[in-house]
Amino acid sequence: MQTLAVNIATTFVDDAAALVTGFSRALLRFAMAPIDRIANACDIAGVLTERRATFRMWRASRARARQEGRRFSLLGRLSPFRHLAHLT
Repeated sequence: MQTLAVNIATTFVDDAAALVTGFSRALLRFAMAPIDRIANACDIAGVLTERRATFRMWRASRARARQEGRRFSLLGRLSPFRHLAHLT
């Protein structure tokens, strides 16, 4: 059984990590907003929207596989081509 001090410390560290992650995502979204607007304005053929939909579908299938208990290899997570998986 964990002591109360260890439980409080781990909760604090988890909350601090979530706070930093949230701030970094917000800052990144703020910094990338002008680039996203230009990219969406230049996307005549609808390639970006199709790519986003494919990525969401791929991410949902990964989450489903994780819930089913399937494991993914370390090599797959460190592969430089892992973000190109939706092209195959």
